[in-house]
Amino acid sequence: MNDILTVNGLNKSYGDFYLRDVTFSLPEGCITGFIGVNGAGKTTTLRAILGLTTKLSGNIQFFGLDFDKNEKQIKDRIGVVLDDGCFYEELSLSEMKSIISSAYTSWSEQDFKRYMDMFSLDPKQKINTLSKGMKMKYALALALSHNAELLIMDEPTSGLDPLIRSQLLKTLIEYMKNGGKGVFFSTHITSDLDKIADTLIMIDNGRIIFQEEKDTLLDTYRIVKGDSQSLTTDVRKLFLSISETDFGFTGLTKQISEVRSCIPDVLIERPTIEDIMLGNIGGEK
Repeated sequence: MNDILTVNGLNKSYGDFYLRDVTFSLPEGCITGFIGVNGAGKTTTLRAILGLTTKLSGNIQFFGLDFDKNEKQIKDRIGVVLDDGCFYEELSLSEMKSIISSAYTSWSEQDFKRYMDMFSLDPKQKINTLSKGMKMKYALALALSHNAELLIMDEPTSGLDPLIRSQLLKTLIEYMKNGGKGVFFSTHITSDLDKIADTLIMIDNGRIIFQEEKDTLLDTYRIVKGDSQSLTTDVRKLFLSISETDFGFTGLTKQISEVRSCIPDVLIERPTIEDIMLGNIGGEK
């Protein structure tokens, strides 16, 4: 399987915040979730790899092409959906489309009309009258209307109601059915990725924590619940994070066999992506 995007040694300073040696790759044919709490570095990373902000160092390749040397060609092959929209608010959807479509060599008016109808968008409506959900649908319609091979999305479902979020996720699944595509999906709403992601990359405080297939991650970690009196000093070392109440403890571990051996009378559950994300950030130990 070929990598559709590779990032090596990306460094960037932004005020008091730093991206530090950010390195990862996106395999073709996968929806890759980019997770982390607000302020972890997701948006800064996306803006740096898209050339929207200047990086200090690092190499970025799309489709095997160096971004710095082939920026125009690469941007013709990717679709971008940013949380802030980046639209001229006083224009109509049709007027904004005319500006954006001229930048792409493979623009499909037929695809654009199909997505506009699918999302119930009126071309004559002004952008400044759209709700956040409608703006996100419009941005997605634009991104999917020029035969993009990679879709990069920054917090596309943040602040949207469950119905619109579900519709957007279904659209991504349909997009991937064409084959040879990829989606890079930045979000802190990990329940969306529980439904559609193939691979997960986690960033925290400007550093990549892990890159792994979602199913492998969910099989590796376990949530353990039990009596706090069982938590000896050695047992505590088996957990990435532990929270305690008057009723017992809840912990995240990658060493479930060792935990079972030390404290057999515990409740064991399969974690969510959010459990894994928060456990890797760290909790009370």
